[in-house]
Amino acid sequence: MTARFTVCDGCCCGRTEKGNNEVPVDFLRSEWKKHELKNDVKLTISGCLGPCKMNNVSLITFNGNRIWLGKLNGEEHYGALVTWAQKIASGSLEAEIPEILIEHQFLPTSAN
Repeated sequence: MTARFTVCDGCCCGRTEKGNNEVPVDFLRSEWKKHELKNDVKLTISGCLGPCKMNNVSLITFNGNRIWLGKLNGEEHYGALVTWAQKIASGSLEAEIPEILIEHQFLPTSAN
């Protein structure tokens, strides 16, 4: 089972000079390496994903679903992404979106 976590670090996301929280790119990359996730869960740090109003956006593609997350502004949010990726990589049937991220889901049309 392969999943992809695409984390925006583009024109708005992570831009502290625009008042947005930093995207912890180095943390994410080191956690992916530490937990050997790259074969089962691809991590892509991308440019702009589009829904800039939601700042600090991530797109999770898993089991044929596209899950948009926005306003990921704290270490706990990015830590939850890592934990979720670990569960997916282990093949866990409990690999559903972590509770802390549920309220951050949005449909991209609602954010434009």
